[in-house]
Parts: sequence; structure tokens; C-alpha cells
Amino acid sequence: MGWCIIELGCFLLLSCLYSLFQPLKSMKFKSITLLCFSVFAFSGFFPVFVSAQQKTPEEVAAQEAQWKIELEATERDIAKWQDVLNNTKKGTASLQKEASILNAKINEAKAFIKKRNIAIEKLRLDIDGKNRAIVTLEEKIGNSQDSLAQLLRKTHEIDSYTLPEVILAKKDLSEFFSDADSFRTINRSLKELLDTIRETKNLTEKERELLSKKRNEEADIKATIEAEKSRVEKNEKEKQYLITVNKTQEKSYEQVIKERQKKAAEIRAALFALRDTAAIPFGTAYQYALEAEKATGIRPAFLLAILTQETNLGKNLGACNKPDSPIEKQWQAIMPGPDDIKAGLSRRDDESAFLRIVESLGIGPRDRVLSCQIGGVGWGGAMGPSQFIPTTWESYAPRVAKALGKSIANPWNAEDAFMASSLFLTDLGAGSQAYTAERTAALRYYAGGNWNKPANAFYGNQVMAKAKNIQETMIDPLNF
Repeated sequence: MGWCIIELGCFLLLSCLYSLFQPLKSMKFKSITLLCFSVFAFSGFFPVFVSAQQKTPEEVAAQEAQWKIELEATERDIAKWQDVLNNTKKGTASLQKEASILNAKINEAKAFIKKRNIAIEKLRLDIDGKNRAIVTLEEKIGNSQDSLAQLLRKTHEIDSYTLPEVILAKKDLSEFFSDADSFRTINRSLKELLDTIRETKNLTEKERELLSKKRNEEADIKATIEAEKSRVEKNEKEKQYLITVNKTQEKSYEQVIKERQKKAAEIRAALFALRDTAAIPFGTAYQYALEAEKATGIRPAFLLAILTQETNLGKNLGACNKPDSPIEKQWQAIMPGPDDIKAGLSRRDDESAFLRIVESLGIGPRDRVLSCQIGGVGWGGAMGPSQFIPTTWESYAPRVAKALGKSIANPWNAEDAFMASSLFLTDLGAGSQAYTAERTAALRYYAGGNWNKPANAFYGNQVMAKAKNIQETMIDPLNF
């Protein structure tokens, strides 16, 4: 409504200006006045009519009312199956009871999925509205820029005349001053148009930010739904298995429990590979991840996926600073130091930080493996499973030591590396455990300020795929 009033005011103002300029005998100024009118008339100041595809307010209200009804029904279903689940867990355990518990979990998950699908539909309506708003704003900017270019050309045309030429072309001084006043009006129009373009661009950026947030929300909900569906499928299979076993009496409840315990023991004993240090049992790695989650809020499966990804990269890139490494792969050659800062090759001194770190640990600079440069270019020198460069490690080491109750943090110690990565990922925004937040944090962990480049997308995609696999095949079986 506010825009409509402003637009109507602009229209009336320009109409008055044009009628005032009608007596002018200079066709040049009359044409410019007409141009000013057209600038405002077609640069987006008039109301934008609702497209045929856009929902009317009544349709939107009806849709939201329907969603409200569906949400209320879904909430009742969730409460119902939660109550069933709580009651079923009471009493003596048996195969039949286990199957009933799974059935309640399945139905509760299905209700949650329905609830989240409704949320996605609502988000899509918001996203459509944001897209239309951005298109309209971009068109307004384009039209304004075209009109601005025309005004500038006309202004330049007037400026090309000298003062004597302008005065001699007039019959009297009153006509000259009238035209001069028109020229000032045109300059004011230029300023107003520039202000409009600037304001519209700012508004467009705000709409883009809101759109990005809405899209992230949609992606997060979709990821949650996919995870829920996967759990439903697994629970369905387990439920059918328990029902079949119970009917055929092939196995007792105790035997099924022993099977699960055996599988869990195998998972815990399986070695979890780490970069530039010895592998540890998965059970130990999981405990470190749980410890880190308690301190930072980072999801264990996601943290383990990051460390797995770094380990895989290490296998592909090799390692430097080994006892038999050539001079070009030793610590002095692969990381920046004071000489590189003086030469303008780097802004950080990893060499000095590295020497302080190894000295505090009581080891020599050639006693630990370091990462090599990626592709043989840039800098190497990242340390241990978390792959922190020395200067970054120094900034995190006090926080790591405090979180673990230690005096000194060691980048090659698995527990310390887990906590360091978790703290870093929290600073990168992964603590919310939302899909897009975790993926973005993974990309920043790998590429820093270049995280959004398409060439680096593989890292985030692979980390999220690994997190899903670790959660479903290793963590979930331990918590059944």
C-alpha cells in the first residue's frame, strides 16, 4: 500500500512538471522532460500486477488453514505413538514386545515425516514468493539503469552547449532562466533515480539472503526426511525379522540379543584409520566423538566423517617430513616461515609455531609426519588427524587442553585431534547439526574462504555421504 501511494505521488508530480514545462519553446528541454516522465513511468514505480500463477491472499489463507488441520492431526498421531512406545517398553522383554516397539517407532517416524512434508510445502510457497519479488526488483533495477543512461546522455547533450550559445539562442532572459530551471530539475531527477537504484539493490540483496535461508531450511528438512525414511525401512525389516523368528520359534529372545551384542563388539573392535598417526578401535573413536559432542554439540557421525575424509586425502596425497623424506619434503621446505613473510610469499609463520609446538611436547621437528602441499603447490605442514596448520593449532590448543583437562594439547594425539576438530567445526557453524550447516562447515574446514567454489563441492558432498554411512552402519547398531 505504501509503494502505491509513493508511485501515485511520483506520477502526479511528474505530470505537474510536464504541464509546467509545456510553455517552453526549447524542444530540447521539452524532450528531456518527456524523458524524465518516461524514466519514472517505466522504471518500476507503478504497481506490479499479480501474475496469473501467483496465489491470491484468499487461496493462501485457505491453504494455510488446511495445513493447520493436517498438522494438528499429525501432532495427535505423534503423541499417540509416543504413548504406545512408552507403554510398550514397560514390562518383560520379548521378541513380540521388540516388534511392537519397532512398530510404534515406525508409525511415529511416519507421522514426523508427514509433519515435515507440510513444512516443506509451506517453505516452497515462501520460496516462490521470494523468487517473484527478486525478479520484480531485478527488472526494476534494469529499467532504472536503462533510463539513467538515457538521462545521462541528454544531460551531456545540454552540457555541450556554451553559455553564449545558449543565451544567443533565446529571445529574452526569462526564457533562458526558465530552461536553466528545467535543467536543474533534470539533475534532481538524476539524483532521485540513482537513490532509487541504490535502495532497490539493497532490498534485492535482503530478499536474496532471505531466499537463501529458506532454501537452506528446505534442504535441512529434506535431509531429515531422508534420514527418517531410511530408519523406517531398517526398522520395518527388523520388525518383520523379529515377527518371523517369533512365529517359527527359530531363536529365543536371548539369542537375538546375543547376535546384536556380537555385531556391536565387531563394530567397536574394527580399526578406525586416522591421518598421520596410528589407527584406533572404532569404539574408542566413538567415545572420543561423544566426548567432543558433549563439549561442543558436534554430531559424532559428522566429526568421524570429517576425520575419515582427511585420512582418505592423506592416502591420496602422501605424507612429508618422514625420516627418509628428501630436503624439499622436510618441514622447513613445506611450510612458510619468517623468510617467506619478508619475501611477501605468506602472511603467517608456521615454521616458528611448529618449533614451539614440538618443543612443548618434548619431540624433535623430524619426529612427526606432516601433510604435503596439495598438488605440489602452496604450503603443507598440517599436523595429525585434524590436519591443523601450526599457527591454527596454537590458537586452538589452549581450548583443547581446557576441554580435556590437560596441561598441553598434542595434535598427533587422537583424543586431542577429535576435540580440536570439533571446536573448529563449532566455530564454523556445525553445532546446529542441520544438514546445510554441517556441509558448509565441512567445506570451510577444507577450503577456508574458497568454500563456495564449485571445485570444492566434492569435499562437502563426500563428508555428508560418509556421515550418513557411519551413522547407519556403525553408530545406530551400537545404540539399538
